[in-house]
Amino acid sequence: MILDHFDPPGEVSDLNDAARKEWNNFISAAVDTAIVGRADHANDSPRAQYYNLTKTDTATDAKFQEVSWIAFPRVVKLNSVSDQQRWRRAESSRDVQDEYCEWSVTRRADGKIMRATFTCEGPEYWELLARTQPDTLLDLYREFIDPTVQRDDLFDASGTYIPRNKWNSTTTNGAMHLIQDANTLSAEIELSAAASIVRVHNGRQLTGEQELIECAQYGVPQRNSDPHIGGVVNSVARLKADLALSNPVGLYFKGLSTAGWATPDGSDPQSYWKYIRGSAEHPVRAVYEVPDSKGFTVSDITIQGAPIMFAAQITDFISIKLTAVACRFGQSTASPMDCVGVPAGISAITATMLPTR
Repeated sequence: MILDHFDPPGEVSDLNDAARKEWNNFISAAVDTAIVGRADHANDSPRAQYYNLTKTDTATDAKFQEVSWIAFPRVVKLNSVSDQQRWRRAESSRDVQDEYCEWSVTRRADGKIMRATFTCEGPEYWELLARTQPDTLLDLYREFIDPTVQRDDLFDASGTYIPRNKWNSTTTNGAMHLIQDANTLSAEIELSAAASIVRVHNGRQLTGEQELIECAQYGVPQRNSDPHIGGVVNSVARLKADLALSNPVGLYFKGLSTAGWATPDGSDPQSYWKYIRGSAEHPVRAVYEVPDSKGFTVSDITIQGAPIMFAAQITDFISIKLTAVACRFGQSTASPMDCVGVPAGISAITATMLPTR
């Protein structure tokens, strides 16, 4: 069956009919561009096993494959010498929160955390919303960030939306949607398409996450997300299947694990985790907050005996996900390719020794 249209991320209902058509057109065009690949790079075009759900039939043998990873930024972890240091660094700037999850923290005067807000919504949706329905965008900021948000806070003098506005640029003043440069839906689509090419190098089919990301040159090898997304997508491609990101295309919360957590009154720490935007299957916004009536704060909850002093500690236990769909298993006739940029008949090792100009 051919999909009629791409739905908004999280199946949210903000968009009017005209804007929904624009969103469908945007996702469809991004997928088509990803299918073409980088034609100016050897062995990266076309991505013949990747397809557009609204233009190519999804066969009856279709299966869905969920891919998930930990939300804490692995690059920060690799470059820190202690948990305290990595938590503090991860909470110092949204620009280091690069696992498709960004957050903001509300604290009491004594520094204890009252509320931590997490988002995995890509910026492209909000840019379209700002262009087509600015009043709706303002209403959403007032609903989810602060009732005092003003239009001038979000738009410049020419009426252009400012993604990194005062309510969406820090880890303390709100987090409406993703702003880190790598955290985009376009990047998600491109990465999954690039990973759909089966790779053979020096006569051996590549299967490891790190060797695949190095060979195909997609994403950042040190992240939790990019190598794992690519590795899982490629494992499906090796089954000679066609594949795509499932509708609605987006990044979503898979869940929060609270094993090893404890509250002062013995209540279930999981009960303070709430999804507040998106559908049940596709949540895009979450909060961790203890009601005032409980008489304690988020910082009075412990994780393996240590109090929660940073929302970054919570992201150690948050999983982000995307879902791919695959079909026509065993039917693809696409030929495997060598590594990106390697001319035919030349190994990747030899290519690195060629003179540059």
